[in-house]
Amino acid sequence: MKLVVNGEALETAEHTLSLLLSELDYEGEWLATAVNGELVHAEDRPTHVLQDGDRIEILSPMQGG
Repeated sequence: MKLVVNGEALETAEHTLSLLLSELDYEGEWLATAVNGELVHAEDRPTHVLQDGDRIEILSPMQGG
């Protein structure tokens, strides 16, 4: 399936947001995720089914000051 993740094209076989995050080595409840501009809460990621062409944004906090 073809997706756009943080503005970059990506092909994956994963069908849920949770599995995609694991494939991309994103871990932790502190992530913010959105699919096609809609926020997806951490508890909904395992059941959020991705569709070909979805646009996913993954935001993680940065350390530093």
